[in-house]
Amino acid sequence: MAVTIRLRRDGTKNSPYYRIVVADKHSPRDGKFLELIGTYDPKKKGDNSTIKLERAAHWMKNGALPSDTVKSILKKAKIKAAKVEAEVPVTA
Repeated sequence: MAVTIRLRRDGTKNSPYYRIVVADKHSPRDGKFLELIGTYDPKKKGDNSTIKLERAAHWMKNGALPSDTVKSILKKAKIKAAKVEAEVPVTA
């Protein structure tokens, strides 16, 4: 089974809202999926996405291929996570 990480459209007409899902490559865009790993709201300014980086990494390690948009979201989320880690002081 070929697995992909892609967007699944929710929301109403003229107000899109997407869920980032792991799904079979051959299933329809809004059809069955294996796991919900995040969200993306293109209408929102600034921080408009959430994603479980560890689950995305797990699926990609097992052969799932992200779509181009999801690759971009993952890249931004990794940069944001690195900034947050750098700002938090480590206490012993």
